[in-house]
Amino acid sequence: MSGRAPAPLSAAGLAAASPPREQTSRHTHRVAAELLAAEPACRRVLDVPCGEGAFLVRVRALGLEAHGADLERRLRIAGVPFVAADMNGRLPFADAAFDAVVSLDGIEHLERPFDFVRECARVLAPGGVLILSTPNVSALRSRWRWLWTGFHNKGKTPLDETSPTPWHHVNLMAFPELRYALHRNGFRICAIRTNRIKLVSWLYLPLWPVAAVATAAAFRRWQRDPAQRRRNAEIWRQLLRPAVAFGETLILKAQRRPG
Repeated sequence: MSGRAPAPLSAAGLAAASPPREQTSRHTHRVAAELLAAEPACRRVLDVPCGEGAFLVRVRALGLEAHGADLERRLRIAGVPFVAADMNGRLPFADAAFDAVVSLDGIEHLERPFDFVRECARVLAPGGVLILSTPNVSALRSRWRWLWTGFHNKGKTPLDETSPTPWHHVNLMAFPELRYALHRNGFRICAIRTNRIKLVSWLYLPLWPVAAVATAAAFRRWQRDPAQRRRNAEIWRQLLRPAVAFGETLILKAQRRPG
């Protein structure tokens, strides 16, 4: 990729600035930064929605070229290129413009999440990565809430349909839906993480083996195609990972396949 990445910000420089707020669940930015730092070939990074710019600070601290985009400009940091962008539509960037796209707690707010994933694939160079986070409605705690109320965690009550806002969680997506959207649009999930597992979530540990047996039985009964059965076995294992079964926020890294 063209362009020279800026020098990493010093710890003193970071501390001197009034930091923008991390408008996500605790530790989400830290885990996403760890996933990004594991990409040695990464140079240019797009953060969308970038909000006040908290993750852009981390991108620059890694010595990477940071770019921000959001529906409106709310940045509280200087020196970072910003472009206004509607994540439901075409992103205003050229094909293969970035080595990484980071989208933290954004996809659940979109009316067209599949279109957004396709746009991420378009603006990423082959082999680039998409790192996204979203409330984990596949967690057993959230699934238990759904059983009794019809509403997931992070969406505990009906949305106000008379006063829609971009902050509404209009598309809380479970892990299999996210995997489908990613794998159908040129990505392959290469890391599954969470920000944290709250102590209360371990109260649902007795449901873990029950969910494992019930899900495996359903997959065997309702799917006969051998190839899809093999894929279902992988999905089954992923659903049982502690990050998915108990995590508060789901954090995925997916690599764009060549071609």
